Amino acid sequence: HVKRSDDGAMTTNTHQTATDAERGQVNTTAAEIYDAFFVPALFGQFPEHVLDHAGVARGSRVLDVGCGTGVLARAAQRRVGPNGAVAAVDPNDGMLAVGRRTEPTVDWRSGVAESLPFQDRSFDHTVSEFAAMFFTDREVALREMARVTASGGTVTIVTWSGLDRTPGYRAMIDVIADELGAAAADALRAPFALGDTEDVRNLVAPLDADARIDEIGGTARFASIADWVHTDVRGWTLADLVDDDEEAALVGRAERELVRFVAADGSVRFPSPAIVGTAVIGP
Repeated sequence: HVKRSDDGAMTTNTHQTATDAERGQVNTTAAEIYDAFFVPALFGQFPEHVLDHAGVARGSRVLDVGCGTGVLARAAQRRVGPNGAVAAVDPNDGMLAVGRRTEPTVDWRSGVAESLPFQDRSFDHTVSEFAAMFFTDREVALREMARVTASGGTVTIVTWSGLDRTPGYRAMIDVIADELGAAAADALRAPFALGDTEDVRNLVAPLDADARIDEIGGTARFASIADWVHTDVRGWTLADLVDDDEEAALVGRAERELVRFVAADGSVRFPSPAIVGTAVIGP
């Protein structure tokens, strides 16, 4: 995306796009769209499976790291019941604002995975769903997650399976790269940076050599191509970088080139699996 500065020179937003993509940062409006559209389309199908994988039960103390708008934290709060406790950490104020409004009983905190604002052994289960790819230092973040987890508890990491397993996004990224440029494509490619089971195993193995690694089947569902494009553009790091005309052009291009993902009723559906790794924390 290119803009003209006040002195008439052409400048690009490439550096800012890369930074936002790497950190998974969005503005408040994007966080609202993320929660309203991405959660039912993608994220809402995973929390119960992830909580099972982590071993979360009634009465558990749970921390959600990189919580976003809190789809996992909200599911955890329902599961642990009144005798449990759920805290959630994210560096993004827009995401936290949505979370606080939707589930005030969760302890929402501003913070980063590399320096968690909790004492040692504070939680039975520490979970990070679809955030590890945005950690600044993954090794430090995993050590921090282990630090705040009680002996015998679990640390669980969830990532998206790679683009080779997610054909819809592989095709969408190609269209965005051609229509909007490499920086925009990189913003949408960033969530798939840890897309192999060995990537997840390497993250959690230092905590538990026998960590359990599984792929969970998932399906992306959007009402239409236009809905899919709008969600990707307005609910993610492209939100400040793509104007209405560019979004409309992208919809037209996607409707021509991504028709193979469209059902007879106009809805979109394609595989979108995830990888889950759970480590048991030793004494």
